[in-house]
Amino acid sequence: MDQNIPQVIQTVPLQYYVFFATALFSIGVVGVLTRRNAIIIFMCVELMLNAVNVLLTAFSAYRADPNGQIFVFFIMAVAAAEVAVGLAIIVMIYRNLQNTDVNLLNRLKF
Repeated sequence: MDQNIPQVIQTVPLQYYVFFATALFSIGVVGVLTRRNAIIIFMCVELMLNAVNVLLTAFSAYRADPNGQIFVFFIMAVAAAEVAVGLAIIVMIYRNLQNTDVNLLNRLKF
C-alpha cells in the first residue's frame, strides 16, 4: 500500500467504505420514497448527506488529499443550515395542521 495513507485507514479496504456509504444512501432513498412523516423524510435526507460525507472522507484519506475533507466541512455547514430552516418549516406546518404527514400538504398549493 501507499505510504501516504495513514495506518488506521489501511486496515479497512476502500471497498468497505463504498459498500457502507452505498447502504446508507440506499436506506435514505428508501426512507424518502416510502415514508410520509416529514421528520422521518428529513432524517433520511440527512442520512444521504452523511453517506456522501463518508465517501468523500474515505477517498480523501486514501488519496492523502485534504480537499475532500474540506468539502465535507462545507457540506456539514450547509446541512446545519438546512436543519435549522427545515425544522422551522416542519414546526410551522405542525402548528397549522397538527400533523406532519406530507400527504396533507397539498393544501399549500392554493
